[in-house]
Formats: sequence, C-alpha cells, structure tokens
Amino acid sequence: MNCACHSDHSAAPLDDLTGRLREGDRRITGARARILDVLRRHSHPMTNREIHGHLPRGTCDLATIYRSMHLLEDLSLVQRFDFGDGIARFELVGAHKSGHHHHLICIKCSGVVELEECFPAELEQRIARANGFTSVTHKLEFFGVCAACQKSPAR
Repeated sequence: MNCACHSDHSAAPLDDLTGRLREGDRRITGARARILDVLRRHSHPMTNREIHGHLPRGTCDLATIYRSMHLLEDLSLVQRFDFGDGIARFELVGAHKSGHHHHLICIKCSGVVELEECFPAELEQRIARANGFTSVTHKLEFFGVCAACQKSPAR
C-alpha cells in the first residue's frame, strides 16, 4: 500500500470541498466554507486554535470550529491526527485519496514534514494473517529534532 502521502490541498477548489459537504446533506455555512479554505491552503495538520488564528477576526468563534471539525471528520472530509501531545490536529482528505500518510514531527518547534513512504500492503496482510485479524490498517508518526532546531542554541 503506497500512501497518497504528499497531497497538495491547494489544488482542490473550494467549490469541490463545499460540494462534498452538500453530498453529505449538510449546509454550507460561511464558517464551514472559511474553515475548509484555511485547511485547503495549509498542507500540514492544524489544531482548532491554529485554524481560528487564520480566520478573519470575529468571523467564527472557537466553539463553532470544534463543532465544524467534528462534522467534517464524520463526513470524512478531514482526518484527525494525534502527535502525542493530547492536541487534535486536522488535515483535509483528498477527494479521491484515502488520506493515509505519515508525519515526521520536530519535538522542539512542532514543525511537521509529510512523509512519502509507507509500509507495503503485504506487511499489513502478513501481520493480519499471523494474528487472525482482518481489515488491518496502521497509524504511525515519527518524532525527532529538525535541522533548524539542531542549529539553534538550547533554551
């Protein structure tokens, strides 16, 4: 299974994204359209607060973003990521992609690199067979210190 890892969300027109909301029988509110636009313009997973910070001041409150992200996740428009710090991050799922990919996260600055590599499907199948499982998938995140943080003096 090769991941559709490095997806360019900016290539997805906002009309396509809002159309996917309509397919889920959901209204296209101004807040939802603005949230989708923010996610479309950023290629890395974002927290609710980061999304809020990229919206025009006073256009949407944090509670609306939390509710919207829950809805977008239910509709499989976004994928939730956990980088081990207890903060949910969200990223758009491509219209024709599973959204499955991995990240390399800097433990100092929280910078994120999307990884192109993934495990072969044969490995998942072998693990499933060996343990009597079906429908096996995986989530994997890598952590380290990025080049920029290696060069900067310790705090």
